[in-house]
Amino acid sequence: MTIARKLEDYLTGKGINYDTVAHHRTSTSSQTAQAAHVPGRRLAKSVLLHHETGYALAVVPSSHRVELSTLQDVIDKRLGLASEDEVSQLFNDCDIGAVPPVGAAYDVPVILDESFGADGDVYFEGGDHRTLVHVTGADFRNLLQGARVARFSHPA
Repeated sequence: MTIARKLEDYLTGKGINYDTVAHHRTSTSSQTAQAAHVPGRRLAKSVLLHHETGYALAVVPSSHRVELSTLQDVIDKRLGLASEDEVSQLFNDCDIGAVPPVGAAYDVPVILDESFGADGDVYFEGGDHRTLVHVTGADFRNLLQGARVARFSHPA
């Protein structure tokens, strides 16, 4: 059970208490939620997007899908899914598809779906496909402080 070095350093630097949850290797966030016995609405899924001036990390519950057209309207930028090369370049200590939602650790702005309430614990990828990071809802909000909050997803 390891988490990405940049993420670990960021959590430690912010004084965030966390623990890790090991699970068997999975390919999708819904599989991860099942394998770790975590409700999908409590597992944060990160989607890296690119636009004309850089990148943004959209964070939604794993039980939801990003509405790209809605998100484009919210941030008033043309968006596209980042390529695997772009993901591996920005999140170079993480496995492809295991991007943590803590964009500040990687200097990537975050847009948080408002369906994440402040109550309840939150789980998210720690940088590989076998480890989740578990924090309180309050600590999750602290980690994403400064993130833009909007509604841009729907249940899958």
